[in-house]
Amino acid sequence: MKKTLFEKVWERHSVRELPDGSTQLLVDTHLLHEVTSPQAFGMLRSLGLKVKYPERTFATVDHIIPTDDISEPYASPTAYEMLTELRKNCKENGITFFDVPTGKQGVIHIVMPEEGIIQPGMTVACGDSHTATHGAFGAVAFGIGTSQVRNVLATQTLSFKKLKVRRINVVGKLGRGVYPKDVALHIIRKLGVNGGIGYAYEFGGKVFEDMSMEGRMTVCNMAIEGGARIGYINPDEKTFEYLKGRPYAPKGEAWDRAVEYWKGVASDEGCEYDDVVEFDGAEIRPTVTWGVNPSQALFVDEIIPDPDALSDETARKDAKDALAYMKLKAGSKIEGTPINVAFIGSCTNGRLSDFEAAAEYLKGKKVAGGVRALAVPGSQIIDKLARAKGLDKIFEEAGFEWRSAGCSMCLAMNADKLRGDELCASSSNRNFKGRQGSPTGRTVLMSPVMVAAAAVSGAITDCR
Repeated sequence: MKKTLFEKVWERHSVRELPDGSTQLLVDTHLLHEVTSPQAFGMLRSLGLKVKYPERTFATVDHIIPTDDISEPYASPTAYEMLTELRKNCKENGITFFDVPTGKQGVIHIVMPEEGIIQPGMTVACGDSHTATHGAFGAVAFGIGTSQVRNVLATQTLSFKKLKVRRINVVGKLGRGVYPKDVALHIIRKLGVNGGIGYAYEFGGKVFEDMSMEGRMTVCNMAIEGGARIGYINPDEKTFEYLKGRPYAPKGEAWDRAVEYWKGVASDEGCEYDDVVEFDGAEIRPTVTWGVNPSQALFVDEIIPDPDALSDETARKDAKDALAYMKLKAGSKIEGTPINVAFIGSCTNGRLSDFEAAAEYLKGKKVAGGVRALAVPGSQIIDKLARAKGLDKIFEEAGFEWRSAGCSMCLAMNADKLRGDELCASSSNRNFKGRQGSPTGRTVLMSPVMVAAAAVSGAITDCR
């Protein structure tokens, strides 16, 4: 019987069926950061339990770490306490921790692929909603809550109800100035923020075949924004090439055996899906959000929609509330909307290729007066590689601040926050109310190159 990658991985990791109809699923790789793990370790201690397989768990610090001054102790006592607690928990339990002194610290969904820890056919869990990122490698990866973090630490398994699989084909070729972030936003715009509930998204088609591994990670990262807990892409030669030689990747004969296994994990040709959706990549244009969730998006050259034109009453009300919060007017152009802040970074768009593309645009240009612009590499390794290429100098000469690795202004659990009702052109993943640190701050999602264009013009601009 022909099967999807999701079905194959699910069956191979199924321990047993539980009375409530869910499956006890083996978790190959468990990822930890400082925000959702302290309580889980506390629960283990109260139960008198140890970490079952510490060699299967990997940790880093990312959400709370400052990106300007990382000298210890941190300016925020709470942030420093969270760091020291993670250090203690990892040391006591023999867990590999990519701490700042290792030179490998960074955003968890960037650090782990860099190390070659994430591989095709794996199940991957992390107390972070954007764990779907790792599906770019043909892994079944999902975010979990704190009590589930405890369960994985204690048993290396968790209870999970099987999902349906929706294949999303993006065919053709992307046009100039269109990037993986635009593809992700377009899919969410068309299918909605709840469209993926109950589904794993399998992304395929020529656009994804042509896309780099870093681009694939961007799209899988945002599967959760469309309601899909899991988003993945079948492994191919690009996947294998990316993994080869990385610290945790198989070596020698083990590598050859692994590649053969990985090839067999991919969805079988002619397998059946619960749903199939297709988009033409040539029709996608640079995309930005206008509202307070990622589906409230439009092409940069389109007009802000009129809520009264929507047939659904709830959607109408949500659109009106969003426009009021964003201080935007229906029927007007989104292009030309002034910005106050520009942010390039996050687990969505904080990789080397993101900074390379933005730097290419920024060469010889200057950030507009009054715009605060931050470039935050997703890991210390990316920071090092970018500096070796002189990218930091290009950003700084243009007027960006080049910061240390961390989540920074994506979630603003550190000092990098919006002030008042500032409007931020952001390469991150969520434009929720208050997401970037101010209860009245406004976020417009876009690709890194679009952020660079907005920074230079001082307003939302078509990067083409």
